[in-house]
Amino acid sequence: MKRQNQSSVVEFILLGFSNFPELQGQLFGIFLIIYLLTLIGNVVIIVVICLEQSLHVPMYLFLQNLSVVDVSISAVIMPEMLVVLSNEKTSISFVSCFAQMYFILFFGGTECFLLGAMAYDRFAAICSPLSYPMIMNKRVCMKLVTGSWTLGFMLGTVQTTWVSSFPFCGPSEINHISCETPAVLELACADTFLFEIYAFTGTILIIMVPFMLIILSYIRILFAILKMPSTTGRQKAFSTCASHLTSVTLFYGTASMTYLQPKSGYSPEAKKLMSLSYSLLTPLLNPLIYSLRNSELKRALIKLWRRKVDLHTF
Repeated sequence: MKRQNQSSVVEFILLGFSNFPELQGQLFGIFLIIYLLTLIGNVVIIVVICLEQSLHVPMYLFLQNLSVVDVSISAVIMPEMLVVLSNEKTSISFVSCFAQMYFILFFGGTECFLLGAMAYDRFAAICSPLSYPMIMNKRVCMKLVTGSWTLGFMLGTVQTTWVSSFPFCGPSEINHISCETPAVLELACADTFLFEIYAFTGTILIIMVPFMLIILSYIRILFAILKMPSTTGRQKAFSTCASHLTSVTLFYGTASMTYLQPKSGYSPEAKKLMSLSYSLLTPLLNPLIYSLRNSELKRALIKLWRRKVDLHTF
């Protein structure tokens, strides 16, 4: 009730790409195809890892959780964005806007920590192969997965609660594709300096600290790979690490540019494109990156497909 007394805004208007009305139809078609491919690719990975017993190891359990996060963040952003593209301007209620903000932060934070956990898993597997089963047993794996989801939940809860406590008295137009924190914060009718300090510090801890740990892990991994006597072993290690590094670069690079930039750092259109990079392209490309470069996952997929064909034959 207190927030309602302070705020005259009961709904926001998402502008999306309304500055380019001639492109709305084409963008709708492109983003719809991307969304469907994202869902199919990630759901296939989730199902294959669930059904194939040989993939029930830490590396693939982390990948399965990453696919769950990618499906979820796409489902939070893409349907609303498709509505915006089909109507040019779309209203979204105060509650729905902050619910979307919460889930973007929740799943985005979870992905940050999952990518860090995956780097630790590769570090343990390559640098300490003999003790790897003890270092990364199922209990440790589940703790890292649970910890990633818990930290994502805490990030979403704290940040969304704080932003929603600000008064919003107009204007109500969000010049963005979704209710992301920086875009919504621009409409607050209050001094947000303290929150911005918190948000910047939190972003450093949530994005840059795991990213630096990933970089340090891969420096150690690189030295370990170069010492391997077997060419096949080096190629396999490089292949699994290259997939993860590509995901890290895509996600951390664009997310840090969005959340670590000054208010006037980029134009609204540039911010939208950067947001699309980690909310749309990363979930789309992750299944391709991991499946195309992973022979075990491809074998499991072929095996399940043949099993399905054999069942239909009989």
